[in-house]
Order: sequence, then structure tokens, then C-alpha cells
Amino acid sequence: MLRLKLKRAARNFDKTRSSMNQKNTAFIALGSNKGDRIKYFRSFIMALIKNSEIKVVKSSSVYETKPFGKVKQPNYLNAVIEVRTSYKLQELFVYLKNLETELGRTKTKKWGPREIDLDVLFFNDEIFTNKKLIVPHYGIQDRDFVLIPLNQISPHTVHPVLNEKISDICNRDISRNIIRKTRLKII
Repeated sequence: MLRLKLKRAARNFDKTRSSMNQKNTAFIALGSNKGDRIKYFRSFIMALIKNSEIKVVKSSSVYETKPFGKVKQPNYLNAVIEVRTSYKLQELFVYLKNLETELGRTKTKKWGPREIDLDVLFFNDEIFTNKKLIVPHYGIQDRDFVLIPLNQISPHTVHPVLNEKISDICNRDISRNIIRKTRLKII
């Protein structure tokens, strides 16, 4: 059984981390369907563990999912993590986009295959829109590959635009892209 064995590394790193004011809560979606998908997840989590501005609080299971959109491509691995961070929303977004590039993400067509895809789903209870970033992330309520992992770690989180708990949104008719819950663990 393949595992992302990072729990021990994260625990040891937290013991040496200086205490800081990580007052912001964010939920981040992870996706990968190109290359060594597990390696991309592992590299992402290791980068977070080394970043003193972010602490991983919870992680969902990893799900294998059908691709979203109309492009024929391999299946995805998807997960959601909850973090505490001292970054502001736009700082976190820039950090994640830079990290995607560092981890090897290459440009592709919209909805195309991706080595690693990192999306800010929620940031505190903020509602924010500019040309590059929409929070809450657009379409959460229609995507089981985001909702199910999010519900697994935080069912009582309220979507600030819809004003509904994630668990309630999951009870509606949503897309059916999840193939299976894997045995992979992020932390």
C-alpha cells in the first residue's frame, strides 16, 4: 500500500517551529493527474511543513476522480487540507501559485492535465474577487471531488456566499466524479 508518510515529519517539525500568530484559516484543494501524482502531493506537503508561515491542521483522504471538463485525460487524485497561516489571502494565493511552478507545473489548456493544482477554497469567511482569484473558490458547490473531502474534515464550515454548511450542500444533487476513496494519506 502506497502512503504519503509525512505525519511523523510534520510532528517533529512542529516541535521545533517557533510559535507565531497563525490566525487565518484556509482550506486548500490539491489535484494532480499528470506524472507521478503521489510525488507531487508529497512535495507539496513537504514544502508546507518547511514554511513557518503555514501549519497543516487537517487533511482529507485522497480520492481518485474522473477529470472535470471536456478534455480527455487521466484520472485525478484529489484531496483537501485545512491550514492555519499568517499569510493574508493574496499572499497565500501567490505562494501557492509559485509553489505550483517550483513543483513542476507546466502551462496547459483550460481544464487540461496538471502535475499539481492548488486552489484556495475558503479563507476565513472572506468573500474576495479579482481577475486572478475568487474566494470562495468558484463552483465548490457543484464539485464532489472538492465537497466530499472538505466535508470529511470540516462539515460545519459555512460557505460564506451560499450561507450553508458544507454538510448540507453535500446532501444536494452534486456532480459524480469520485471513483473511489484511496488508502493514501497526506498526513
